[in-house]
Amino acid sequence: MPGAIWDGRGLRFRSGRAIAAPGWFTEGWPAAALDGELWAGRSRFDVTSASVRRLAPDDTEWRALRLMVFDLPGAAGSFAQRTQRIESLVQGTSSNTLMAAQQTALVDRAALRTRLDSVVRGGGEGLVLHRADAPWAAGRSTAVLKLKPLQDAEAQVLAFEAGHGRLAGVMGALRVRNASGVEFRIGSGFTDAQRRHPPAVGSWVTYTHRGHTPSGVPRFASYWRAAEVDL
Repeated sequence: MPGAIWDGRGLRFRSGRAIAAPGWFTEGWPAAALDGELWAGRSRFDVTSASVRRLAPDDTEWRALRLMVFDLPGAAGSFAQRTQRIESLVQGTSSNTLMAAQQTALVDRAALRTRLDSVVRGGGEGLVLHRADAPWAAGRSTAVLKLKPLQDAEAQVLAFEAGHGRLAGVMGALRVRNASGVEFRIGSGFTDAQRRHPPAVGSWVTYTHRGHTPSGVPRFASYWRAAEVDL
């Protein structure tokens, strides 16, 4: 789901770029800052991303969207306390386009595994885990973790490597650098069309991996999609 911030007056991507939402979509929303993701159902990331990036919003496409709110940027209190305030803010509006993201307390690892399996079977990518006692913090935080069958992260494209054999004449791999400054290559996960027209140098991509080597290089890195941070 594309991440979005409501600043009390308008919607924007986390990069700061404005989102051209129809006026009716945000009518009646609270003045408080809200952090969430625009949602149109599971397995609809590409469709949702295309809809919210249009300079001229399509009312029909936006009728299927909701902002799922999961935090209050800059607000005081623990995550559990902020969650209660989100519920109150959403219930205090008459809008049907604003929803509080469901939060579930899990008592142990077995319950966590059961919940993860249920979400994945239902078409979800995984879970976002948040410490209930954590204060709000800008950017990435050790209090928030993604739990998925495969881990994912973002990296910036540095260069292309030419393909060989079946891939002669097209891109064989990307040279990339992740947010930790580690440089590595991504050579799998691309369609033939993506190899003919690879992501631009300087753009950001999302890749999946299975942990890291002792030197910090992602294991089995594979291309997934253009990164949301590039919006």
